[in-house]
Amino acid sequence: MSTRATTAERAAGGTADYLDQRTGIGLAVKNFARKIFPDHWSFLLGEIALYSFVVLLISGVFLTMFFVPSMGLIEYEGPLASMDGVEMSEAFASTLHLSFEVTGGLLMRQIHHWAALLFMASIVTHMMRVFFTGAFRKPREINWLVGFVLMILGLGAGFTGYSLPDDVLSGNGLRITDGVVKSIPIIGSYMSYFIFGGEFPGEHIIPRLFTMHILLIPGLILALIGLHLFLVVVHKHTHFPGPGRTDRNVVGFPLFPVYVAKAGGFFFVVFGILALMGGTMTINPVWNYGPYDPSPVSAGAQPDWYMLFLEGSLRLMPGPGWEWVIGGYTLPMNVLIPAVVIPGLLFTMLALYPFVEAFATGDKREHHVLDRPRNAPVRTASGVAILTAFFILILAGSNDLIATHFDLSINDITRIFRVLVIALPILAFWVTKRICLGLQRKDRDLVLHGHESGRIVRLAHGEYLEVHTPLDEYERWTLVQHEPRRPLELEPAEDERGVRRKGYRRDAIRARVSRFFYEDRVEPVTPAELAAAHSHGEHDALEGGAGGQEQIEASQAHDTQPAAGGAVAGRSARGHDARDR
Repeated sequence: MSTRATTAERAAGGTADYLDQRTGIGLAVKNFARKIFPDHWSFLLGEIALYSFVVLLISGVFLTMFFVPSMGLIEYEGPLASMDGVEMSEAFASTLHLSFEVTGGLLMRQIHHWAALLFMASIVTHMMRVFFTGAFRKPREINWLVGFVLMILGLGAGFTGYSLPDDVLSGNGLRITDGVVKSIPIIGSYMSYFIFGGEFPGEHIIPRLFTMHILLIPGLILALIGLHLFLVVVHKHTHFPGPGRTDRNVVGFPLFPVYVAKAGGFFFVVFGILALMGGTMTINPVWNYGPYDPSPVSAGAQPDWYMLFLEGSLRLMPGPGWEWVIGGYTLPMNVLIPAVVIPGLLFTMLALYPFVEAFATGDKREHHVLDRPRNAPVRTASGVAILTAFFILILAGSNDLIATHFDLSINDITRIFRVLVIALPILAFWVTKRICLGLQRKDRDLVLHGHESGRIVRLAHGEYLEVHTPLDEYERWTLVQHEPRRPLELEPAEDERGVRRKGYRRDAIRARVSRFFYEDRVEPVTPAELAAAHSHGEHDALEGGAGGQEQIEASQAHDTQPAAGGAVAGRSARGHDARDR
């Protein structure tokens, strides 16, 4: 036994030495293994997306071996009696063959479909975490765009895969796609002819979607995932605010062996959950719908959740009177606005937001410490408003189900959603901003006075006061470490010689945008305010006032290290304090 182990170790060592001498991989592996990653549950959201994609690749390879991407018509002969003798495409027949005749075929189909839903859900949730914590700020703007393109590619992968079985639901989805493409002015009809290879549905759309689904889109996703991870390593990981955490270090654990073990175990957790869902939860039972036929369209025909916002947008748009003829070209605004303009505006706002915020702040420094969402009220409110709009559109895409399940008028539901899709995001923005400002005021009060203890004491002269519990150094540091954000000041339009200053108009626009972002704000506690608060008699019962003042001074000094007590506590709590810069 020992001889075999020694032989195996020698073989592994020799192989590693051979590769290292010819590629220099040893140094790269050593540096990468020592890379520090912070420990927070929200960072697992990106890992879920990665592991879901791995499951998609594994299950997709299996499905590719049995699926026939052809629209050629045949008569079905198989174990499904309800479809016996029905004319259908080879794509639909091969889907039935996968589901009822291939061992494990139905399980793999359902694992693949659930993994696709989880992949999109984790991408969206991961982007929400990045957005609300400000992880997109310099130097990560490009990585934000990479993640945004990954989300768009995920939508494309889901749509192309969902359409492959050539059943009634997917066929209706393609019919809607054809209408959306044709609504584009001037080039719409040519694009539709190019996509479908002739008049809808043609005979080429399924093979073309198959090529995109298994080759083009996965290849692009793999390339962008590699680029995304590469940029994460290059920029180093962000971390949440706390003692010992600055823009010049990363507090956490090394990749090897801690995160290698965690990541490996977490992959099998994700895989196991998807396998359990695939084995116990039926999804997309195409045999209940039948092969594609343009005539049957019923209630309850919804796409997967990540495309439901587009369905809802189309359902909310009024139909009659919204088609205009200009220069001989028909502009079907009842399709163009909900399917192209509105989604385009929402996605464009999401993609460009990091650059808009950078323009408003004029801040060109690197940021590696994340924001608490309450400390960026306009950003948080904007994100909630966008999510609210998408949520209303998703509900509108199920207006028929809401009507049938709750015995309501579908026309009344549609009218209500038409009002809510405009009014509710505005209301959500205002309410969220007010909540964030209120939470900031609460933080100020906690820093100045501490937690209410509920204990009442009587002073010598007869006055009754409540004794407050002082904050510990961790909590105080978290509440005071952020820098104040103030609107940019606009310099005069003319210089001292009366000459109009170059770039004044751009500066005026930036000042207006900056006022929108930061005019309503709550300033963080200053050392002077804390000293004044602790100088009152009612605060004599509090302890640690001087230490708190030192922490505030350290946190508000630009690019300085935290107070010594906070840094030491941070290292002892997290185990590692690696300063990469």
